[in-house]
Amino acid sequence: MTNTTELTVEIWSDIACPWCYIGKRRFTAALEAFEHREHVRVTWRSFELQPDAEPSSAHPGLTEATMLAERKGMPVEQVRQMFAQVTAVAAEVGLAYDFDTVVPANTFDAHRLVHVAGELGGAGAAADVVERLMSAHFEHGRVVDDPDVLVAVAGEAGLDTDAVRAALASGAGAGAVRADEAEAAAIGVQGVPFFVADRRLAVSGAQPVEVFARLLDQAWQDAHPRVTIPTLAGTAEGEACGPDGCAI
Repeated sequence: MTNTTELTVEIWSDIACPWCYIGKRRFTAALEAFEHREHVRVTWRSFELQPDAEPSSAHPGLTEATMLAERKGMPVEQVRQMFAQVTAVAAEVGLAYDFDTVVPANTFDAHRLVHVAGELGGAGAAADVVERLMSAHFEHGRVVDDPDVLVAVAGEAGLDTDAVRAALASGAGAGAVRADEAEAAAIGVQGVPFFVADRRLAVSGAQPVEVFARLLDQAWQDAHPRVTIPTLAGTAEGEACGPDGCAI
């Protein structure tokens, strides 16, 4: 009988993390090429890089470059050079980052939306919303802590916008976000993206596709070990055939 036990991969990430989006694309490429991909369940976990970030409404007109330069104490031009390097890497996986339009935002409500999407539409809807939120933030300059933008993104993912708006207004998903972050702290996650397979193997960062492929292969092998049947004690090897032919 074939063992088709699911392999669970949990991914801690932040909507406003450029390497998380790149890592998502690379992991997806590895998963699409994985022989047992139909048995892999991906769960998106919340992680806020700046949990104390002010909402975008508190600093209208602030650019990502200016914000980061102030926070890091770096010249704006140096920050722009960093952005250019990340943009070039993102382009290699088909992403069109536009840091000139990125709006600094608090991502707590965006993380809540991912959990709400999972409740309303399942894991597929949650993954779709993660993709759309990251694209909205990095490629289209949309404000990912604006409630109207969040509801619109959910609608684009095929979710009931009235249900989503009501859920977000009620505070839904907040407990799930905090639980994810507590779990991250418990298992030692200090940066994102962070990928964990069956709570046994982990990969940190936006690794090359080959590394994610090895993660999936190793995790699958660990969950489905090869069974070796011992030879009955006291018996000698009988005649048999092998790859090199038959004993005659």
